[in-house]
Amino acid sequence: MVILTLNTILPHVVRTAKSAGAFIKKERETFSYKKVEVKGLNDLVSYVDKTAEEIIVKELKEIVPEAGFLVEENSANEKKEYNWIVDPLDGTTNFVHGVPCYAVSIALEHKGEIILGVVYEVSRNECFSAVRGCGAFLNNNPIKVSANKTLKDSLIATGFPIYNFTKLDNYLEALKFFMQNTHGVRRIGAAAADLCYLASGRVDAFFEYNLNPWDVAAGALIIKEAGGTVTDFSGGDNWLYGKEIVCTNNLVKDEFFEVIRRRFV
Repeated sequence: MVILTLNTILPHVVRTAKSAGAFIKKERETFSYKKVEVKGLNDLVSYVDKTAEEIIVKELKEIVPEAGFLVEENSANEKKEYNWIVDPLDGTTNFVHGVPCYAVSIALEHKGEIILGVVYEVSRNECFSAVRGCGAFLNNNPIKVSANKTLKDSLIATGFPIYNFTKLDNYLEALKFFMQNTHGVRRIGAAAADLCYLASGRVDAFFEYNLNPWDVAAGALIIKEAGGTVTDFSGGDNWLYGKEIVCTNNLVKDEFFEVIRRRFV
């Protein structure tokens, strides 16, 4: 699939994300916490996640019929040469509590490489997108990572552990450092949005562990296309399936990564 083809299908993927987002937004108006299901400790889901995923899968099958799927709610699960990686509602806990910031995340993967990514942040009507080699965009306008050069001038984003607490002490040590040596730490509650906020220069670095491919696939490509860096905690490339990710604006990469390496590796 050549770049021209990817740029041709991108508007259709954006339309799909916005279609699912419109459904999510409408359901939030009358949503009741009584409709929430519990998949595991602090791991919530509802009919909204499941129906949004069904909407997305149906439309993506029409866009690229030959592609497989890796999706959070398992409405489709068959890997092929090209694969859609989908989170129909990233930030479900925010959604069920009525807290703004939840997103639809759609990525296209080919032989281990993410080649297209779309993240639609529903509450702010912001659509982030990228095709590999073609730059990153927010509502069709080009975006770039920040120009901050030091951690002391940086704002850090992260996600708190919600059920895997095996690295909690390491995590708290990192938080202590960032609280004392940066502009602060933000926990937005939707990793896909965190990554896009980094890509658009709102935050300067991000780290988290125990994330799944659908949490990071689209956002990571958008960061790379915006000029940022994406690695795992060891500085390698196993961020998609390795359940750990470090992202920066590139300028603070070495300083930020050293903090993470000392506390997690």
